[in-house]
Order: sequence, then structure tokens, then C-alpha cells
Amino acid sequence: MQREESPTMTTALERIAARARCEPKLRFTSLAHHITKERVWENLCQITLDSAPGVDGQSVPEAKESFEVWIEAMLQSVHRQGYAAPNIRRVYIPKPGKQEKRPLGVPCVADRALQRSAAQVLSAIYEQDFLSCSFGGRPGRGAHQALASLHEVISGRKVEWVLEADLKNFFGSLSHEWMLRFVEHRVGDPRLISLIRRWLKASILEDGEVHANEEGTPQGGSISVLLSNAYLHYVLDLWFERVVKPRLRGEAYMVRYLDDFVLCFQYRADALRVQKALCQRLGKFGLTLEPSKTKLVEFGRYAQRHASKRGRKRPETIYFLGFTLYCTRNRKGNFRVGLRTEKSRLRRALMRLQDQMRRMRHLSLRKQTECLNQMLRGHYAYYGIAGNIRALRRVHRAVERYWRKMLSSRSWHGQVWWKQFQQIKERFPLVRPKLYLSYSKMQAIAAL
Repeated sequence: MQREESPTMTTALERIAARARCEPKLRFTSLAHHITKERVWENLCQITLDSAPGVDGQSVPEAKESFEVWIEAMLQSVHRQGYAAPNIRRVYIPKPGKQEKRPLGVPCVADRALQRSAAQVLSAIYEQDFLSCSFGGRPGRGAHQALASLHEVISGRKVEWVLEADLKNFFGSLSHEWMLRFVEHRVGDPRLISLIRRWLKASILEDGEVHANEEGTPQGGSISVLLSNAYLHYVLDLWFERVVKPRLRGEAYMVRYLDDFVLCFQYRADALRVQKALCQRLGKFGLTLEPSKTKLVEFGRYAQRHASKRGRKRPETIYFLGFTLYCTRNRKGNFRVGLRTEKSRLRRALMRLQDQMRRMRHLSLRKQTECLNQMLRGHYAYYGIAGNIRALRRVHRAVERYWRKMLSSRSWHGQVWWKQFQQIKERFPLVRPKLYLSYSKMQAIAAL
């Protein structure tokens, strides 16, 4: 089979998207036939070969090899509404800068391919409905676009107050009842509704014990991101745009990336009103704000002047998607929003790099350099935003220092001095810090 998506499959999704765009209130009653054998195969091929197996222990290569064995039975069960979603294996990964861990669900490989296929079909509809303030988990949109949009809103609009918000245990708190009601606004195919219900209700395997899942959707499933976006589209996005903003005295804007969102206001009174109403709105749908990550901050072009009146040297900062945003000025003296790597994220990146160097210190210099450069490129690609070059250089210098320390610890000749280390770097250079997103690019992205 071919791995590329066939023109027929692409055309089918384009037709769905066009109709959803033209008829915003239409309920699609026939969608399951778009989840085809070819589409499932294509999505199976997009799963990385080293992806973790689910409860059945089947790896990606094994799922590909036995594809013809299980695919027909899977599709038949979907069409007769009898698909039994496999249990989800739960693992825990560290949270950035914290000792607590985040639960992650690992579906079976075959189920993952089916989830991706269903998400493709549903995304063709919902991408026409989702608002421009939503960025997470959407094709062609990401964290950089969210940051660029927030930068443009604060820099170019009448913004003086920012409500930084985060939802507490969002993925674990979603109401299944509300989720299905929201989906049914646009999806009237009982086969798709049954499939989504089975995925929401799939049991969790943890420490050898199976637990029923009565609320929430496990992070890790391909369908979870789409469903969570649809949930917040109805709970938060539409409410803010259609109910809240028309009732405010001044301007207001929202930038949301999955469950992290920032609300920007012209007036403090509006911000306080919305903060109170927001708690009530979220509570209606089983959600709450995380108090430690929710705060109202005076932020904008006049914040510096007001901070000095209140006895502070500088305005407060806000945090969004791993960055600290602060008020500063450019060379001409005009207001500008500065961005730098958040301290906890910087600390985590350095610890991860140090741990990697400890584990690979006995490999050849060429292998070590390849591995370090791969990690550095990934770090620069995300954090390489205009104004953040100092934090990138700090990471580069720290890697150099610790790498020399690791090379010294394995050397029979004692410590590797800087002169020797410079010779090593000339033969095996580390990638220098690089900015991938300039101010002009940020403005261009925000304008899209």
C-alpha cells in the first residue's frame, strides 16, 4: 500500500470542509464511511517506529505486518457500532520544573491509527468552526503562532491588564455527557458518536489493575486533542467572543493554546468582572482554574509608569507556553513585549542535557556531538524567538562547560584543559544559538 494520502481521500475531506464552512449549523449524518482501510494504513505509517506499545504489547512494525489480519474486523465493528476500545495503559511523565508527574495514556497502536483517522474526518468539520484565538492541536497552528498573536495583541492593541489562566486537571475533568452533547451539534452519525463514547469510556490499566473511566479523556490519544479543543470551543471560546466581549466597556482579547489561555483587557474593571464570571462559567461544565497559575497582572505600554507609582521597580511578568513575557522598550524607546525562556523550563533543559551527557560520555566524540547537536537544535527551534538570544547562549555555554567536565571524567590523562577542549570543538563543533523567529516574522505570523 502507498503511504501517501490518495487524491480521493483528500477530496472527500475537502468536500466535508467546504460544506461545513457553508452551512455552520449542519449536522453530518454520514461520516463513518470516510474512515477507510487506506486512511487507517496511512495514519499507521505516520506513527513513529519506536512508539510505545499499548496494553496488547504490539509494536508499530508488528501492527503493520499484521494489518491485513485486523483491519477488516476493526472497520466492521465500527460500522455496526460494536467497536470495543482497548484499555489504555497509563504512564507518568515529569511536569516541567516540578516533582509531580503528569498522567499520560498510551492506546494500542492499531487503536491509535483508528483515532487519527477519525480525528482527520472530524477535523475537516471543526476547523471551519474553531475561532482564530485557538492555536493548540490544530493543523498549521502552534505555540509560535500563539505567542506571536499574544505579542501583537499586547503591543498593538489597547491592552493594560492581562489575566493569565490555566485549567486545573483539564484533561482529567472533562464531562463525558457534555462532551457528547457538544459533538452532537455537528455530528449526527451514530457510528461516530458510538466510537467517541467508547474511547471516552475506555478503561485505564495502571499497576496491573484496570480502572473504569467515568470522566476526562487521557492525554496521549490522538482523538483527545480534537475533543478537548471542541469542548473548550463551546465552553470558553464562543462564550468569550459572543457573550462576554459585547458586554465590556473596553477592548478584550483571548489567546488559547489547549488548556492554557490568556485574556487581555483595556480596563481593570472589565478584567475583574470576567474573572468572576469565568469561574462560574467553568464550574457549570466541571472545570476549575488552577489558583497557582491564575493571576491578574497590569501589563502593557503604561505598566512601567504605573509600577513606579505603586513602589515597584518594574511591572510584573506573565508566563505562557514556556516563556516569560515582560515589559521593555526597543532602541527607539518605544514599548515592546520581551520574551525569554521561563526559569523552570531553562532549568529543566539544562538538567536534561546534563543527564544525556552523563549517559553517553563513553561514546565516541562524533556520536556525542551528533546527539548533543540534535538536542540543541530542538531547543533552539522552540526557544529561538527574538529577544531570547541570551537564554540560548546560556544553554550553549552550560553545555560546553559540562561536556568538558564529562570528557575529563573519562580521560586517562586527567583533566581536559580548555586548550585541548577548543581543539575538540574545532573537529566536532556544537551548534551555535540561532533565532528562528524574528520580530518581523512574528508580525507576519500574527497577521495571518
